[in-house]
Amino acid sequence: MSRAAIRYAKAILETAVSSGKANQVNDDMKSIIAAVNSSADLNDFLASPIITSDLKMKALSEVFASVQGETKSLFRLLQENKRFEILLAIAIQFNTQFDEMNGVEVAKVTTAFPLTADLEAQILAKAATISIKKLTIQNTVDASIIGGFILRIGDKQYNASVSNRLQELKREFSN
Repeated sequence: MSRAAIRYAKAILETAVSSGKANQVNDDMKSIIAAVNSSADLNDFLASPIITSDLKMKALSEVFASVQGETKSLFRLLQENKRFEILLAIAIQFNTQFDEMNGVEVAKVTTAFPLTADLEAQILAKAATISIKKLTIQNTVDASIIGGFILRIGDKQYNASVSNRLQELKREFSN
């Protein structure tokens, strides 16, 4: 994460908080993250040194026509400074700072298959024993863990995966 992205995110967050639109701007940032992550073309477009800042500004204004004024101000600032390539990093950093400001921590959960409501409830119950903060779950699917889940909150990890249990059994039998 570039220091510039952190500074831009902090400035936009302060502006959004003072105007009372922090939640809406956070939603804008989430839609920017989703759009850039789901479109390699958009990512390449923003990173391209050949495409002018004016053209990037025009495209972003059309793609994100319904965003808040604070987000549009960010676009204008990036246009002036020719820094559109860090837009994704700024959006991610904004989201992180917004969560920190609101006492929300991200619980990263790796499962062998997409989370069901039942498994999510079990994970949240376990997570409540690890963190006192309000949690949001970020799910990653990795079939190599076979079953169960791996829960990461900050620097703490709880590994309840089948593959981990198999490794433990293997170590016990080899001793």
